[in-house]
Amino acid sequence: MNDQARLAEHFARSRGHLRGVAFRMLGSADEADDAVQETWLRACRADSGSVENPAAWLTTITGRVCLDMLRSRGRRREDVTDLTELDMPAPHGETSDPAEEAVLADSVGLALLVVLDTLGPAERAAFVLHDLFAVPFDEIAVIVRRSPAAAKKLASRARSRVRGGAGVPSSGLARQRAVVDAFLAASRTGDLDGLLAVLAPDVVRRADPFALRGQAAAPAQVRGARAVAEETRANIRMARFARIALVNGSVGAVVAPRGRLLFVLEIAVTGDRVTSIDVIGDPARLAGVRLGLPDVPSAAVSTASGPRRLPFPGV
Repeated sequence: MNDQARLAEHFARSRGHLRGVAFRMLGSADEADDAVQETWLRACRADSGSVENPAAWLTTITGRVCLDMLRSRGRRREDVTDLTELDMPAPHGETSDPAEEAVLADSVGLALLVVLDTLGPAERAAFVLHDLFAVPFDEIAVIVRRSPAAAKKLASRARSRVRGGAGVPSSGLARQRAVVDAFLAASRTGDLDGLLAVLAPDVVRRADPFALRGQAAAPAQVRGARAVAEETRANIRMARFARIALVNGSVGAVVAPRGRLLFVLEIAVTGDRVTSIDVIGDPARLAGVRLGLPDVPSAAVSTASGPRRLPFPGV
């Protein structure tokens, strides 16, 4: 078997893994497919005969391709601007099946994709490759064109941002999360009794005009447990895209169809009840929201064996 045939065999075996890396780095199924294709083209142009670990080498190429794509994006990928778009064909220029992309996004974690979008390209690359795929820092350094120590700092800074800078002790976050989890669970099933059980009698729901777009009759403010519960139950289709996230250091939620941020729910909890819900959809306000995850993902692959020393020929 010649070098090209061996490369094709290794590439076919690694394709699913490479697409997973690319999707987490780019947040788009279409762009992930493009990155995997570019990985193959670059690998074909390189001297693969001297590569000791083809799977790791291909991962390194994919990381560099994705970083280049993140840095050269002329504009962000199309955002979902209205929930009515979710059942429509993909926007012009997107060829992936929206349903397939939704499944892929949900398997990764809708909230994780939203939080990753707040990172800079090099931070995102370092965090995804090291924390999610256990790529050693000497290999990440090649991709981001920095020293291994600088790559480690990038990942550490990204990890801190992903944690969201929680503003309350972990015990308080656990209590908040239990209440918000119960609220979201009841919201997704339209459980009116469940909603009434978790909403304070005088709860208030506020929303900015961007969050209410497409809902002409919806008031900017709704008061009282029953009124908020009934409105929430009426929006069950929206609730299925809501996921737990840290919002300005406290437990709240993001609504992110296909991993694309639509709006943020800032949820105040007192005791075991939700006392207020602020729905933020205004891009200017969203830009000022500090998002994070209650649980920072960890690598699925152990690095106990230490860094892998790889040649990186011609890519």
